Amino acid sequence: MKIYLLVSLLFGSLSWGQATSLRSALSSERPAVPTAAGAETPADGLRHESGASTIALDKPLITIRGLCGGLSADTATSDCKTVMTRAQFEEVINALEPNMPRHARREFALHYAEALVMARKAEEIGLDKGADYEEQMKLARIQVLSQDLKRVLQAKASQISDEDIEDYYRNNITRFEKAEIERIYVPKTQQTSSASDNNLSDAEKRERMQKSEQTMKEEADNLRAHAVGGEEFAKLQADAYKVAGIKSGAPNTSLVVRRSSLPPNHVSVMDLNPGEVSSVLADSNGYVIYWVKKKETLPLDQSREEIKATLRSQRMQDEMRGIQNSATPTLDESYFAR
Repeated sequence: MKIYLLVSLLFGSLSWGQATSLRSALSSERPAVPTAAGAETPADGLRHESGASTIALDKPLITIRGLCGGLSADTATSDCKTVMTRAQFEEVINALEPNMPRHARREFALHYAEALVMARKAEEIGLDKGADYEEQMKLARIQVLSQDLKRVLQAKASQISDEDIEDYYRNNITRFEKAEIERIYVPKTQQTSSASDNNLSDAEKRERMQKSEQTMKEEADNLRAHAVGGEEFAKLQADAYKVAGIKSGAPNTSLVVRRSSLPPNHVSVMDLNPGEVSSVLADSNGYVIYWVKKKETLPLDQSREEIKATLRSQRMQDEMRGIQNSATPTLDESYFAR
Protein backbone atom coordinates (compact mmCIF):
# COMPACT_ATOMS: atom_id res chain seq x y z
CA MET A 1 0.00 0.00 0.00
CA LYS A 2 2.84 2.38 0.81
CA ILE A 3 4.32 1.94 -2.66
CA TYR A 4 1.00 2.88 -4.25
CA LEU A 5 0.85 5.98 -2.05
CA LEU A 6 4.35 7.00 -3.10
CA VAL A 7 3.47 6.63 -6.76
CA SER A 8 0.27 8.62 -6.21
CA LEU A 9 2.23 11.35 -4.48
CA LEU A 10 4.82 11.51 -7.24
CA PHE A 11 2.35 11.75 -10.08
CA GLY A 12 0.04 14.02 -8.12
CA SER A 13 2.81 16.61 -8.05
CA LEU A 14 4.59 16.16 -11.39
CA SER A 15 3.39 16.25 -14.99
CA TRP A 16 5.28 15.05 -18.06
CA GLY A 17 5.06 18.40 -19.79
CA GLN A 18 5.83 20.59 -16.78
CA ALA A 19 8.27 18.77 -14.49
CA THR A 20 11.87 19.58 -15.40
CA SER A 21 13.19 16.94 -13.03
CA LEU A 22 11.11 14.25 -14.69
CA ARG A 23 12.19 15.30 -18.17
CA SER A 24 15.82 15.13 -17.15
CA ALA A 25 15.29 11.78 -15.46
CA LEU A 26 13.97 10.09 -18.59
CA SER A 27 15.78 9.52 -21.86
CA SER A 28 14.32 8.11 -25.04
CA GLU A 29 16.44 6.27 -27.60
CA ARG A 30 19.43 8.01 -26.01
CA PRO A 31 22.05 6.52 -23.72
CA ALA A 32 22.39 8.15 -20.34
CA VAL A 33 25.24 10.63 -19.99
CA PRO A 34 28.27 8.60 -18.90
CA THR A 35 29.98 9.50 -15.66
CA ALA A 36 33.64 10.26 -15.32
CA ALA A 37 35.99 7.33 -14.87
CA GLY A 38 35.77 5.92 -11.38
CA ALA A 39 32.94 8.27 -10.41
CA GLU A 40 31.07 5.96 -8.07
CA THR A 41 30.29 8.82 -5.68
CA PRO A 42 26.61 9.73 -6.11
CA ALA A 43 25.40 13.24 -6.82
CA ASP A 44 24.56 15.63 -4.00
CA GLY A 45 21.90 14.18 -1.76
CA LEU A 46 22.02 10.79 -3.50
CA ARG A 47 21.85 7.95 -1.00
CA HIS A 48 22.07 4.25 -1.67
CA GLU A 49 22.71 1.04 0.16
CA SER A 50 26.05 -0.74 0.08
CA GLY A 51 24.65 -3.55 -2.07
CA ALA A 52 23.94 -1.10 -4.89
CA SER A 53 27.38 0.49 -4.88
CA THR A 54 28.70 -2.04 -7.38
CA ILE A 55 26.17 -0.90 -10.00
CA ALA A 56 27.34 2.01 -12.16
CA LEU A 57 25.38 5.22 -11.79
CA ASP A 58 24.79 5.39 -15.54
CA LYS A 59 23.56 1.79 -15.86
CA PRO A 60 19.90 1.52 -16.99
CA LEU A 61 17.64 0.21 -14.23
CA ILE A 62 14.27 0.65 -15.94
CA THR A 63 13.68 0.24 -19.66
CA ILE A 64 10.18 0.76 -21.03
CA ARG A 65 9.96 -0.35 -24.65
CA GLY A 66 7.20 1.30 -26.62
CA LEU A 67 7.17 4.42 -24.45
CA CYS A 68 8.54 7.13 -26.70
CA GLY A 69 9.23 9.76 -24.08
CA GLY A 70 9.78 13.21 -25.61
CA LEU A 71 10.06 12.09 -29.25
CA SER A 72 7.95 14.04 -31.68
CA ALA A 73 5.45 12.19 -33.86
CA ASP A 74 7.57 12.38 -37.03
CA THR A 75 10.61 10.77 -35.38
CA ALA A 76 8.83 8.23 -33.19
CA THR A 77 9.37 4.59 -34.08
CA SER A 78 7.61 1.44 -33.05
CA ASP A 79 10.65 0.25 -31.10
CA CYS A 80 11.36 3.47 -29.21
CA LYS A 81 11.97 3.19 -25.49
CA THR A 82 12.36 5.18 -22.32
CA VAL A 83 15.36 4.48 -20.10
CA MET A 84 16.05 5.44 -16.49
CA THR A 85 19.51 4.95 -15.01
CA ARG A 86 20.40 4.09 -11.44
CA ALA A 87 21.34 7.71 -10.69
CA GLN A 88 18.05 8.98 -12.12
CA PHE A 89 16.03 6.34 -10.26
CA GLU A 90 17.71 7.13 -6.96
CA GLU A 91 16.98 10.83 -7.45
CA VAL A 92 13.30 9.88 -7.42
CA ILE A 93 13.74 7.61 -4.40
CA ASN A 94 15.58 10.31 -2.46
CA ALA A 95 12.82 12.80 -3.19
CA LEU A 96 10.18 10.45 -1.78
CA GLU A 97 11.70 8.10 0.77
CA PRO A 98 15.51 7.96 0.97
CA ASN A 99 15.50 4.98 3.34
CA MET A 100 13.30 2.79 1.17
CA PRO A 101 14.60 -0.81 1.53
CA ARG A 102 15.96 -2.64 -1.49
CA HIS A 103 13.10 -5.15 -1.72
CA ALA A 104 10.57 -2.30 -1.77
CA ARG A 105 12.48 -0.45 -4.49
CA ARG A 106 11.83 -3.21 -7.00
CA GLU A 107 8.08 -3.05 -6.42
CA PHE A 108 8.21 0.73 -6.56
CA ALA A 109 10.09 0.58 -9.90
CA LEU A 110 7.39 -1.63 -11.41
CA HIS A 111 4.58 0.68 -10.29
CA TYR A 112 6.61 3.71 -11.33
CA ALA A 113 7.00 2.35 -14.87
CA GLU A 114 3.30 1.48 -15.00
CA ALA A 115 2.40 4.99 -13.89
CA LEU A 116 4.65 6.51 -16.55
CA VAL A 117 2.87 4.54 -19.27
CA MET A 118 -0.55 5.52 -17.94
CA ALA A 119 0.48 9.16 -17.58
CA ARG A 120 1.61 9.27 -21.22
CA LYS A 121 -1.70 7.76 -22.34
CA ALA A 122 -3.56 10.32 -20.24
CA GLU A 123 -1.66 13.09 -22.01
CA GLU A 124 -2.52 11.64 -25.40
CA ILE A 125 -6.24 11.89 -24.67
CA GLY A 126 -5.90 15.37 -23.19
CA LEU A 127 -6.34 14.69 -19.47
CA ASP A 128 -3.53 17.13 -18.66
CA LYS A 129 -5.62 20.02 -19.92
CA GLY A 130 -8.47 21.89 -18.33
CA ALA A 131 -9.53 23.38 -14.98
CA ASP A 132 -9.87 20.08 -13.13
CA TYR A 133 -6.28 19.13 -13.90
CA GLU A 134 -4.99 22.53 -12.81
CA GLU A 135 -6.85 22.32 -9.50
CA GLN A 136 -5.48 18.84 -8.86
CA MET A 137 -1.97 20.11 -9.50
CA LYS A 138 -2.50 22.97 -7.05
CA LEU A 139 -3.68 20.53 -4.38
CA ALA A 140 -0.75 18.20 -5.09
CA ARG A 141 1.67 21.12 -4.68
CA ILE A 142 0.14 21.98 -1.31
CA GLN A 143 0.44 18.36 -0.21
CA VAL A 144 4.07 18.07 -1.28
CA LEU A 145 5.06 21.33 0.42
CA SER A 146 3.23 20.34 3.60
CA GLN A 147 4.95 16.96 3.72
CA ASP A 148 8.35 18.47 2.93
CA LEU A 149 7.91 20.96 5.76
CA LYS A 150 7.10 18.16 8.18
CA ARG A 151 10.19 16.30 7.04
CA VAL A 152 12.35 19.39 7.64
CA LEU A 153 10.80 19.92 11.07
CA GLN A 154 11.35 16.28 11.98
CA ALA A 155 15.01 16.54 11.00
CA LYS A 156 15.35 19.67 13.10
CA ALA A 157 13.59 18.06 16.06
CA SER A 158 15.94 15.08 15.82
CA GLN A 159 19.04 17.21 16.42
CA ILE A 160 19.40 16.26 20.08
CA SER A 161 22.74 16.66 21.81
CA ASP A 162 24.16 14.63 24.68
CA GLU A 163 23.78 17.72 26.83
CA ASP A 164 20.06 17.89 26.00
CA ILE A 165 19.67 14.26 27.03
CA GLU A 166 21.58 14.69 30.28
CA ASP A 167 19.63 17.83 31.22
CA TYR A 168 16.32 16.08 30.62
CA TYR A 169 17.42 13.08 32.67
CA ARG A 170 18.47 15.27 35.63
CA ASN A 171 15.34 17.41 35.52
CA ASN A 172 12.96 14.44 35.18
CA ILE A 173 14.72 11.78 37.23
CA THR A 174 11.48 10.46 38.74
CA ARG A 175 10.27 9.50 35.26
CA PHE A 176 12.98 6.86 35.15
CA GLU A 177 12.10 5.14 38.41
CA LYS A 178 10.72 1.64 38.19
CA ALA A 179 9.18 -0.45 40.94
CA GLU A 180 8.56 -4.12 41.53
CA ILE A 181 5.08 -4.31 43.02
CA GLU A 182 2.31 -6.64 44.08
CA ARG A 183 -1.22 -5.61 43.09
CA ILE A 184 -4.70 -6.71 44.07
CA TYR A 185 -7.57 -5.95 41.72
CA VAL A 186 -11.04 -5.92 43.28
CA PRO A 187 -14.00 -5.83 40.83
CA LYS A 188 -16.49 -3.04 41.40
CA THR A 189 -19.52 -5.34 41.49
CA GLN A 190 -20.34 -8.98 42.03
CA GLN A 191 -21.21 -11.15 39.07
CA THR A 192 -24.78 -12.37 38.86
CA SER A 193 -26.56 -14.49 36.29
CA SER A 194 -28.72 -12.50 33.90
CA ALA A 195 -31.56 -14.96 34.50
CA SER A 196 -31.79 -13.91 38.15
CA ASP A 197 -32.56 -10.32 37.09
CA ASN A 198 -35.38 -11.16 34.70
CA ASN A 199 -38.15 -10.90 37.30
CA LEU A 200 -36.79 -7.81 39.07
CA SER A 201 -38.10 -4.29 38.62
CA ASP A 202 -35.77 -1.47 37.68
CA ALA A 203 -35.79 -0.23 41.27
CA GLU A 204 -34.90 -3.70 42.56
CA LYS A 205 -32.08 -3.98 40.04
CA ARG A 206 -30.65 -0.65 41.18
CA GLU A 207 -30.88 -1.72 44.81
CA ARG A 208 -29.10 -4.99 44.06
CA MET A 209 -26.38 -3.11 42.17
CA GLN A 210 -25.86 -0.70 45.07
CA LYS A 211 -25.56 -3.56 47.57
CA SER A 212 -23.14 -5.34 45.26
CA GLU A 213 -20.94 -2.27 44.96
CA GLN A 214 -21.01 -1.72 48.72
CA THR A 215 -20.02 -5.36 49.34
CA MET A 216 -17.02 -5.10 47.02
CA LYS A 217 -15.87 -1.76 48.47
CA GLU A 218 -15.97 -3.26 51.95
CA GLU A 219 -14.07 -6.28 50.65
CA ALA A 220 -11.40 -4.00 49.18
CA ASP A 221 -10.95 -2.25 52.54
CA ASN A 222 -10.78 -5.64 54.27
CA LEU A 223 -8.20 -6.95 51.80
CA ARG A 224 -6.02 -3.87 52.31
CA ALA A 225 -6.02 -4.48 56.06
CA HIS A 226 -4.88 -8.04 55.46
CA ALA A 227 -2.22 -6.81 53.03
CA VAL A 228 -0.84 -4.42 55.64
CA GLY A 229 -0.78 -7.38 58.00
CA GLY A 230 1.55 -9.21 55.63
CA GLU A 231 -0.71 -11.76 53.95
CA GLU A 232 0.31 -12.98 50.50
CA PHE A 233 -1.15 -10.94 47.65
CA ALA A 234 -1.82 -14.02 45.51
CA LYS A 235 -4.15 -15.39 48.23
CA LEU A 236 -5.82 -12.00 48.71
CA GLN A 237 -6.39 -11.70 44.94
CA ALA A 238 -8.03 -15.12 44.92
CA ASP A 239 -10.26 -14.04 47.82
CA ALA A 240 -11.30 -10.91 45.90
CA TYR A 241 -12.39 -12.99 42.90
CA LYS A 242 -14.22 -15.45 45.13
CA VAL A 243 -16.28 -12.70 46.77
CA ALA A 244 -16.97 -11.18 43.34
CA GLY A 245 -18.27 -14.54 42.09
CA ILE A 246 -15.63 -14.78 39.34
CA LYS A 247 -14.74 -18.39 38.63
CA SER A 248 -11.87 -17.78 36.22
CA GLY A 249 -8.31 -17.86 37.52
CA ALA A 250 -7.08 -14.79 39.37
CA PRO A 251 -4.52 -12.61 37.54
CA ASN A 252 -0.84 -12.51 38.40
CA THR A 253 -0.20 -10.01 41.18
CA SER A 254 3.50 -9.37 40.46
CA LEU A 255 4.32 -6.46 38.14
CA VAL A 256 7.13 -4.08 37.24
CA VAL A 257 5.79 -0.56 36.67
CA ARG A 258 6.90 2.98 35.95
CA ARG A 259 5.04 6.24 36.35
CA SER A 260 4.24 6.31 32.64
CA SER A 261 2.63 2.84 32.80
CA LEU A 262 0.29 3.62 35.70
CA PRO A 263 -3.14 5.27 35.42
CA PRO A 264 -2.91 9.00 36.27
CA ASN A 265 -4.74 8.57 39.59
CA HIS A 266 -2.41 5.72 40.59
CA VAL A 267 0.92 7.50 39.99
CA SER A 268 1.21 8.29 43.71
CA VAL A 269 2.19 4.63 44.17
CA MET A 270 5.66 5.54 42.87
CA ASP A 271 6.08 7.87 45.87
CA LEU A 272 5.74 5.00 48.34
CA ASN A 273 8.77 3.48 49.98
CA PRO A 274 9.58 -0.21 49.60
CA GLY A 275 7.43 -2.22 52.01
CA GLU A 276 4.54 0.26 52.05
CA VAL A 277 0.98 -0.59 50.98
CA SER A 278 -1.13 1.95 49.12
CA SER A 279 -4.59 3.05 50.07
CA VAL A 280 -7.52 1.57 48.19
CA LEU A 281 -7.39 3.33 44.83
CA ALA A 282 -10.45 3.60 42.63
CA ASP A 283 -10.31 2.19 39.12
CA SER A 284 -12.87 2.51 36.34
CA ASN A 285 -14.00 -1.06 36.94
CA GLY A 286 -13.14 -1.54 40.58
CA TYR A 287 -10.43 -0.97 43.19
CA VAL A 288 -6.68 -1.55 43.29
CA ILE A 289 -4.26 -2.06 46.17
CA TYR A 290 -0.49 -1.90 45.66
CA TRP A 291 2.48 -3.06 47.72
CA VAL A 292 5.88 -1.74 46.71
CA LYS A 293 8.53 -4.43 46.98
CA LYS A 294 11.53 -2.71 45.41
CA LYS A 295 12.39 0.56 43.65
CA GLU A 296 15.29 1.61 41.48
CA THR A 297 16.19 4.29 38.94
CA LEU A 298 17.17 3.38 35.41
CA PRO A 299 20.69 4.63 34.60
CA LEU A 300 21.19 7.32 31.98
CA ASP A 301 22.75 4.96 29.44
CA GLN A 302 19.63 2.77 29.46
CA SER A 303 17.39 5.82 29.08
CA ARG A 304 19.06 7.67 26.20
CA GLU A 305 16.89 6.33 23.37
CA GLU A 306 13.71 6.90 25.36
CA ILE A 307 14.76 10.48 26.12
CA LYS A 308 15.64 11.10 22.47
CA ALA A 309 12.20 9.89 21.40
CA THR A 310 10.50 12.05 24.05
CA LEU A 311 12.43 15.19 23.14
CA ARG A 312 11.93 14.59 19.42
CA SER A 313 8.18 14.24 19.92
CA GLN A 314 7.94 17.28 22.18
CA ARG A 315 9.92 19.48 19.81
CA MET A 316 7.91 18.34 16.81
CA GLN A 317 4.66 19.07 18.63
CA ASP A 318 5.93 22.52 19.64
CA GLU A 319 6.95 23.35 16.07
CA MET A 320 3.62 22.17 14.65
CA ARG A 321 1.66 24.00 17.32
CA GLY A 322 3.53 27.22 16.63
CA ILE A 323 2.82 27.00 12.90
CA GLN A 324 -0.83 26.06 13.34
CA ASN A 325 -1.41 28.82 15.89
CA SER A 326 0.02 31.42 13.49
CA ALA A 327 -3.17 31.28 11.41
CA THR A 328 -6.73 30.43 12.38
CA PRO A 329 -9.25 29.05 9.87
CA THR A 330 -12.90 30.07 10.16
CA LEU A 331 -15.66 28.13 8.43
CA ASP A 332 -19.13 29.22 7.43
CA GLU A 333 -21.04 26.54 9.32
CA SER A 334 -24.24 27.35 7.45
CA TYR A 335 -22.65 25.66 4.44
CA PHE A 336 -21.17 22.65 6.26
CA ALA A 337 -24.10 21.99 8.60
CA ARG A 338 -26.11 18.92 7.81
